[in-house]
Amino acid sequence: MIYRELGATGLKVSEIGMGCEGMSEENYSMCGKFFDFAEENGVNYFDLYASDPDLRKAVGAALTGRREKFIIQSHLCSVWKDGQYKRSRNLSEVKTGFKEMLNLLQTDFIDVGMIHYCDALSDWDEIIRNGILDYARELKSQGLIKHIGLSSHNPEVALKAVESNSIEVLMFSVNPCYDLQPASEDVEDLWADENYAHHLTNMNPERQKLYETCQRAGVGITVMKCFGGGDLLNAELSPAGAALTVNQCIAYALSRPAVSCVLAGAHSVEQLKESVNFENASESEKDYAPALASFPKISWKGHCMYCSHCEPCPKKIDIANVTKFLNLAKLNAKIPETVREHYKVLEHHAGDCIQCGACETRCPFGVNIRENMKAAKNLFGY
Repeated sequence: MIYRELGATGLKVSEIGMGCEGMSEENYSMCGKFFDFAEENGVNYFDLYASDPDLRKAVGAALTGRREKFIIQSHLCSVWKDGQYKRSRNLSEVKTGFKEMLNLLQTDFIDVGMIHYCDALSDWDEIIRNGILDYARELKSQGLIKHIGLSSHNPEVALKAVESNSIEVLMFSVNPCYDLQPASEDVEDLWADENYAHHLTNMNPERQKLYETCQRAGVGITVMKCFGGGDLLNAELSPAGAALTVNQCIAYALSRPAVSCVLAGAHSVEQLKESVNFENASESEKDYAPALASFPKISWKGHCMYCSHCEPCPKKIDIANVTKFLNLAKLNAKIPETVREHYKVLEHHAGDCIQCGACETRCPFGVNIRENMKAAKNLFGY
């Protein structure tokens, strides 16, 4: 298992994590099976958005004797009321729900306390106005949560939260179909058929800015809906008009700036195993570029996907990373020191480019790489 830094939190997380979708199945017995498999295979991170007390109790039982082996991402504002899940902005309900969570999970603290499901700017304002964010900060000061996070499907809201310096982790929906959709307060827009009825071109700029801002700000991204609820794995259901594999979906998400962990949803140990097997997959099995380049309903023409198909470069330039650092730097009037330092330690730089154009003949997306190298040389100075 490969482990990644979770932004600037200091936590090292498995790049494949667990979602909680299937944990309540088989009368909650799947929960223990998932955690046994996770421990055996180095998966140390999981998300628990569900507020079902029986599920939380099952997770607590599964963690008994091995709490220290797992990093918990669990959600504030996801409460259980009148026998069902509720997203709450009522501070009293949120406080009660958090205390119940700690009790049922049999733990003294949560590693990442997620402010749950914020997809509207008005909702973010309510989180601040109702004292939810202040409560999260209070919990952190008491050591009851170690880091503050936010879950969202809306890049506009997520970016506002990141730029406010209020969160350290962002749980966000990342896949090559959703990444083309503009910001919306209605999560169902992400998979609505009518929004894919016409040919779509290139990543939504707000999403790209979000990922790059998170990278610059040290906010780690944990990925939900990597498989689009399973739709991307089925050609008939895929919004792109073609299917991707599990390995391709995971590789795409992990190649986005700031992404630390893909939370793989599973309804059986075999499904979780399929995601974990990404670690042993060949580069050709992970290669998403040919599939994305041939999607019948989507075009990524001119947009660098950091897939490295342009290489090898005769001057040994890491073209994908040079382009990524260029995009990160262009977001700011002044180049962030972290971006400058990451660029500096590359073995070869944009200034080494001899403008031969060999890279452009191999790029599946028709990116003007030579112009990018010129721009990076001008920006960084070498």
